[in-house]
Amino acid sequence: MGLVMVAAIAGHAALERAVEARVAALREPETSRVVEARDGEILRAFAASDGRWRLEAEVGDVDPRFLAMLSAWEDKRFETHGGIDAQALARALLQSVWHGRAVSGGSTLTMQVARLLQRLPTRSVAAKGEQFLGALALERARTKPEILSLYLRLAPYGGNIEGVRAASLVWFGHEPRRLSAGEAALLVALPQAPERLRPDLHPERARAARDRVLARMAELGLLDAAEAERARREPTPTRRLDMPLLAAHAASEARARAIKPGGARGRLRLTIDAALQRRIEAYARDKMASSPKPQSLAILVADHTTGEILASLGSPDLFDEGRQGYVDLTKALRSPGSTLKPLIYGLAFERGVAHPESLIDDRPTAFAGYTPQNFDSEFTGVLTVRRALQLSRNLPAVELLAAVGPSRLVERMRRAGAEPELGSRTLPGLAIGLGGLGISLEDLVRIYAGLANGGVARPLRIEADAPPGGPAAAGRRILSEQAAWYVTSILAGAPTTAKGPPGTIAYKTGTSFGYRDAWTVGYDGRHVVGVWLGRPDGAPVAGLVGQDSAAPVMRDVFARIGPPVRLPGPPPGILSAAGSRALPPAMRRLRAGGPTALADAPEIVFPPRDARVELGLGPDAPASGESDLSLKVRNGKPPFAWYVDGHLALRGLYERQAAWRPSEPGFVEISVVDSTGAAASTRVFLQ
Repeated sequence: MGLVMVAAIAGHAALERAVEARVAALREPETSRVVEARDGEILRAFAASDGRWRLEAEVGDVDPRFLAMLSAWEDKRFETHGGIDAQALARALLQSVWHGRAVSGGSTLTMQVARLLQRLPTRSVAAKGEQFLGALALERARTKPEILSLYLRLAPYGGNIEGVRAASLVWFGHEPRRLSAGEAALLVALPQAPERLRPDLHPERARAARDRVLARMAELGLLDAAEAERARREPTPTRRLDMPLLAAHAASEARARAIKPGGARGRLRLTIDAALQRRIEAYARDKMASSPKPQSLAILVADHTTGEILASLGSPDLFDEGRQGYVDLTKALRSPGSTLKPLIYGLAFERGVAHPESLIDDRPTAFAGYTPQNFDSEFTGVLTVRRALQLSRNLPAVELLAAVGPSRLVERMRRAGAEPELGSRTLPGLAIGLGGLGISLEDLVRIYAGLANGGVARPLRIEADAPPGGPAAAGRRILSEQAAWYVTSILAGAPTTAKGPPGTIAYKTGTSFGYRDAWTVGYDGRHVVGVWLGRPDGAPVAGLVGQDSAAPVMRDVFARIGPPVRLPGPPPGILSAAGSRALPPAMRRLRAGGPTALADAPEIVFPPRDARVELGLGPDAPASGESDLSLKVRNGKPPFAWYVDGHLALRGLYERQAAWRPSEPGFVEISVVDSTGAAASTRVFLQ
């Protein structure tokens, strides 16, 4: 008796060592990298390194009816046994002795997971022993939901398909969160003999196996007779579907970032709106079907209030080699044509060089040897700055760029997060205003998002699980709020600044030299849409013009976004005018040869920007001039005119110091305009 006890203790100790060794050796196989949309829908999945589609899946990802069927069919005592079901093993042994062959199996779900983890054969005594030990180790190291989740990830479903999520996508074309009774029964049956029952190779066998599961579920009362009969009438799949493939380039880039050291693990979630992405991709394929190869198309949609990218189309078809579909054309550096003109005009408005109603010449002009031409090789003569931008005249744009400075334009682009390519030039020249640099569609969307967002460019982001942090999260100002609104008013088609912008979409087109690139970037009160058309190899396309080619695409994209969001009204500080005669004399017309040099432009010395000035304002304010605000300007050419919140306060002053009496406390925008039309502004809080 003592020897038996000693042997039992030794055997138990050996078993414990064996189980602990397998606990330490537990390794879960690599799962496929999955990139999801903002709502969790799969955009794109990537096969694991062993070539298998093995997607992450948890118990909550799967239809509860499938889980109930799985437990009833495979392991009804899963929740109570310790990895090995003695009752099921005894029953299987007796049945095999009685019938002379294996009639039922005794494997639990835990044992099946152990076999799948260790890649053990199914008909081997030694392997069965390993299954027992592996099952005990799993029950010791994992909870029941974790073990069940492992089965949901590892169960074989034919070919290189593993796990219920991949199987549901490949055989049914949807996630396993909601399954019909017939679909759930087929997914229960297939892992028993995944190659022999493959629906695409052996549809009749798959149907028969599914129907056996349905019959058993009806016997157990999990399905009523009518539901089971309806499920038997469901067609079984006869072909394998492709895995989801939306926002292919954006998903691939997100995966590349994630596999770097320190990258995200598990599922990657992007800010992409899957439904919008699907509509835009379908539209792009239809649109380009009638265009000769290798012409291609790129589209980017962002929410300019948050910086989130909602849709990204790098090419109409990733696998279209004739259009070089593998190239992400949202990031390709191209000549922007006239699309930078709104920022040039905005800088001129901000710095007081011009007003939308100022008059400007569209006539042949040379700028230190640079002689730009208009797109149509004609000249309009005298027109308003507003109309010059709406007609996209080149000469007025270069005139204004000469005044504000090409370096300042590049600096504001970079402030928006753009990375323009200047080539071998160390300093930018005037040609950049007409497309003489390289820029991507993504960077143009960054710039226009800043225009649309009141002059504040928020960082564009596409990773939903990693919101931006730090000072840049709030965005950087690329234009004053007033200048940005002037630009929006013009691009939306407003005839004057006397009222808010008409319509709901402001946009600008562009065509690069030689008809190589056609652009349109537009925005409403929330969305900004960028469109590029051209050849991936940069060769010319006869007749490719932004207004004719890209603008219709932009409008079609807005139609697929939904009802447009109205553009905002004018902010405080707008200098309203119904024409040039309503402006101060010095701003009515830009003088020939260019506006005042910036070195001589006026500068407000007092009050400094964002200062809080104590004037004792309020009901008890003194009647004397003690509550007057002192105004001081240096540089500039007198006489000076002072404006407060866009309204004329003082005019015809030759002195560089003046006083203005505010009527109430609060923020005010103060501007000074000299006799040449150059201006400066400041914003202060009076109390």
